[in-house]
Amino acid sequence: MTDQVRQDAIERAWQDLVATARRTAAEGLVVGTSGNVSVRVGSLVLVTPSGVPYDRLTREDAVAVDLDGNQVLGDLAPTSELPLHLELYRNTSAGAVVHTHAVHATAVSTLVPELPLIHYMAGAMGGPVRVAEYALYGTEELARNMLRALHERTACLLQNHGTVAYADSLDQAYDRTAQLEWMCRLWLTAASVPGHAPTLLTSSQLSEASEKLRSYGQPDTP
Repeated sequence: MTDQVRQDAIERAWQDLVATARRTAAEGLVVGTSGNVSVRVGSLVLVTPSGVPYDRLTREDAVAVDLDGNQVLGDLAPTSELPLHLELYRNTSAGAVVHTHAVHATAVSTLVPELPLIHYMAGAMGGPVRVAEYALYGTEELARNMLRALHERTACLLQNHGTVAYADSLDQAYDRTAQLEWMCRLWLTAASVPGHAPTLLTSSQLSEASEKLRSYGQPDTP
């Protein structure tokens, strides 16, 4: 990869990252400067900077680190949750990561150790979504707790904190984040009806749906 091709790839990735970060705010998944987004470009990880409103980010604000966390691009400090992002890139096939403080998902993280199987879209995340044990934000301990909760999963809840989802692309990581928030809202709504308990899926029903989800969407073109 030539220097110009690499620079073009970084610029495109930064534009997509900023657009995704702004989308999390516009659609109510974060408030203010909470939450963060990252995307991998080769051996670099582009991340949102710490404490900067997403609507103020420009192409000159791009921030990138290597997989050891050394900053190699930009003057702004990277997100305080950098350990969380790097833990995923070092240990999974993640191409992009979205972390939010979505209200319904965060509420669920305070109530149960695992989101009950309220909907088959849990299959799109690898199975029942777990809650990572609480640890102080921005710490290696939180990153380790998250990684355990993500074993064979692509999304999890962080206790009393929020959500994490990863995927090959920013669009897919965002979609998983939004789906997780929707499932949490669904379960909270159903569970709040007095005198009733929501019907949950069985593990076999989820497995059946998960298998069908693998072929969901348009077929790949040759």
